[in-house]
Amino acid sequence: VGSLLASYGWYLLLAAIAVYALLQKLSRSLAARPSRREAAADAAVEPDAVVRRQEALAAARLRMQEELNAQAERYKEKQRQLEEEKRRQKIAMWESMQEGKSYKGNLKLNQQEVESGASTSSAVPKSKPNKKPLRGGGYNPLSGEGGGTCSWRPGRRGPSAGG
Repeated sequence: VGSLLASYGWYLLLAAIAVYALLQKLSRSLAARPSRREAAADAAVEPDAVVRRQEALAAARLRMQEELNAQAERYKEKQRQLEEEKRRQKIAMWESMQEGKSYKGNLKLNQQEVESGASTSSAVPKSKPNKKPLRGGGYNPLSGEGGGTCSWRPGRRGPSAGG
């Protein structure tokens, strides 16, 4: 026994500590388990609470479904209005075409009226101050003149252009 303890003493001590810690952890989990069983038993004993919970859940689902139906109805109404507006624009384009007028110009005017009506109700448009252009009117980047010191040249051609 003495020679066994001398050669494997530290290993036996570490194993005993590990077993002790494992037993402590298991005893805590077993002590906590019956309280869960009691709570489950209490819930099973009170069927009124279960029925109330199910009724509340069903009522919440019904409210959410009604909200969803109302949102769908509003969306359908908005889609109908958009379709009606598109139909009116097409009719106006057709009538202007029949009269010999430019239907595209008429369409642009109608869209500007709709946009201006929406913008006046939401915000006041800001006027832009007169700014002078950054470059002169004769600037053309493809002509090669007036660009300054910077100039671009294509790279060398050949098989060594790796990739």
